[in-house]
Amino acid sequence: MIHLKNIPSSKVIATDFSENAKRVLEKRYLRKGPDGKPIETIEEMFWRVAFYIASMEQRYNNSPYDVEELAIKFYNLMLAKEFLPNSPTLMNAGTKLGQLAACFVIPVEDSMEGIFDAIKYAALIHKSGGGTGFSFSRLRPKNSRVGSTGGVASGPVSFMKIFNTATEQVKQGGTRRGANMGVLRVDHPDILEFIRAKENEGELNNFNISVAVTEEFMQAVLTDGTYKLIAPHTKEVKAELKAREVFDLLVEKAWQSGDPGIIFLDRINKDNPTPHLGEIEATNPCGEQPLLPYEACNLGSINISKFEKDGKIDFDKLKEVVWLCVRFLDNVIDANNYPLPQIEEMSRGNRKIGLGIMGFADLLYKLKIPYDSKKGREVAEKIMCFIQEESRKASMALAEERGVFPNWKSSTWEKKGIKIRNATTTTIAPTGTLSIIAGCSSGIEPVFSLCFYRKVMDGEILPEVNPIFKETFEKLGLYSEELLEEISKTGSIKHLNNIPDELKRIFVVAHDIAPIDHIKMQAAFQKYTDNAVSKTVNLPNSATKEDIKNIYLEAYRLGLKGVTVFRDGCKSEQVLNLKKDQKKKSRVKERPDVVYGFTQKVKTGLGTLYLTVNEVEGKPFEVFAIIGKSGRSITAKAEAIGRLVSLALRSGVEVEEIVRQLKGIGGEHPVFQKKGLLLSIPDAVAWVLETHYLKKNNKKSLDTSHSLVKPRCPECGGEITFQEGCMLCPACGYTRC
Repeated sequence: MIHLKNIPSSKVIATDFSENAKRVLEKRYLRKGPDGKPIETIEEMFWRVAFYIASMEQRYNNSPYDVEELAIKFYNLMLAKEFLPNSPTLMNAGTKLGQLAACFVIPVEDSMEGIFDAIKYAALIHKSGGGTGFSFSRLRPKNSRVGSTGGVASGPVSFMKIFNTATEQVKQGGTRRGANMGVLRVDHPDILEFIRAKENEGELNNFNISVAVTEEFMQAVLTDGTYKLIAPHTKEVKAELKAREVFDLLVEKAWQSGDPGIIFLDRINKDNPTPHLGEIEATNPCGEQPLLPYEACNLGSINISKFEKDGKIDFDKLKEVVWLCVRFLDNVIDANNYPLPQIEEMSRGNRKIGLGIMGFADLLYKLKIPYDSKKGREVAEKIMCFIQEESRKASMALAEERGVFPNWKSSTWEKKGIKIRNATTTTIAPTGTLSIIAGCSSGIEPVFSLCFYRKVMDGEILPEVNPIFKETFEKLGLYSEELLEEISKTGSIKHLNNIPDELKRIFVVAHDIAPIDHIKMQAAFQKYTDNAVSKTVNLPNSATKEDIKNIYLEAYRLGLKGVTVFRDGCKSEQVLNLKKDQKKKSRVKERPDVVYGFTQKVKTGLGTLYLTVNEVEGKPFEVFAIIGKSGRSITAKAEAIGRLVSLALRSGVEVEEIVRQLKGIGGEHPVFQKKGLLLSIPDAVAWVLETHYLKKNNKKSLDTSHSLVKPRCPECGGEITFQEGCMLCPACGYTRC
């Protein structure tokens, strides 16, 4: 353990962290003792990381830095919230585990041994805190003959389910579940099954999935032509499909559930700096880091909102920070304790790093520039062009000092005659929890909401307000509790009266922005990014399939390497659509004269709820909800909920669907119960039904993070947003990735 007292106090920058940031750090990042309580302070955590990464300088005789001198620079950089490395580096640097990379790609070979090796390797990576990407494109299609046994193959999707189950059992470093990306080429014979793989909610819940589309396929889409499906193990043409029909299916499923996304595989490989080592097949879980098989990449993000000075960007300061960050990330490669020897060989051979930014939307707020404007995109290009140029110069300087990356010969860099230390230097990564720590907007995403409410430990509900918005409106005399109350309904000021149009134009949030402007901003950053860009095109529930089709086509036209869309409330609506034919035939069952059941007493924030559930043939048939010592309005609401649930049960709706709709609905008076946080009367009804009819039958507790009611965090009950390819709770830092 490295102690803070080793730092000369005169050089330490002290800065404040929000209560939210402190909570996230204590829960997920600080080292814990046997009792699970933190054994280091926030400052000690940053010093642990800074000193350990700086100590790698001792490996190089001609380093211009003394270890302690560089450690202080790294420490100040992080403590000032100007730069943060990816989460595994913060969690594990200077610890026994020592696994510091976030992104890995593992090959899946077309053999039983290869498949289960990949599962084993993924488990080791998840245990160490990393996420994994897989291409299943090498696997022979479903019903193909298996020569060694005489049987038939079950196909990529069936094996993905095994990977998914294995992931469920492994807790990442004690802090988060493993996240996976599953990729299949669009010309694989099982592509239609893959596209439909997540149409039933809950399937492959530990996977993001993406279709790897080729130039041939996209050209066939544009010309309304056909393309060939090719068996990977024999290279035989198995069929031809109409490209537009496949593309339309892709669009439909993305509209329904957000999956699959698409990656432009040929475009990714065009920028592969080491093609002599193989083709890139897959990306990491959020799509921003295409990698070769067995390759890893460590990422870091500059908080660009810290570089505004007098209404302009301080490029002199930014240059200094970029050069320090490149040295930091290159040192991480040496410091890393890799989970597999194959990964260590590839990672140290290519020495890829991914420096990106966070806080971009906050920077635009400070500069008074609308996110969805030409000027906003010009700022994006200017910043990323500068970071890419300076990061490459810094990497070339490191090559002079330390040597080029070992696989430099035959790389695209050698062909250009450029000696460089790192095969890639820039990536726009997701910064979900990192941006909470830094107190800034996430990655290059627009602000999702200007205000949201956060539940603290004693049950009190506090508003979390964008600080730049708050400061601006306070100076103008426009800030008030009434304003926050109005904003909390939509997250936006767009439709509010008495707010100047100029302010409405500047302080836009994600759902104020047209889809095309999301794509244009992603393209502005991709233009000057070596790897790829993590961004989600967030759409209102009313968005059409045609909207998504246009987004995909525009993403292709603008040169993106991949695209993810998410339509608000889409997940559960899809389940309802799948049942629509059954709904037409539904008939309300008549009530028998005598029924039997039970009454459950539940404490809620509005009084004690007595929920009676009567059964017919062992299944719930009707529900009566009575709440004691409440006003007539609350009593009426409880009765209404009971009647509607009863109607659904008597119409044949499954308990699981009712629980999925009710569970997680927030109320104004949440309370802690034995089950945890009980949010409302509907949440209490869901808990009783789930406890008696799902858990007792060994059915898995439902994940309602995608409910048509606003998705709620399973840890704190806060509203979950979908950004940068992943579910994130801005209130407590919970993430699905």
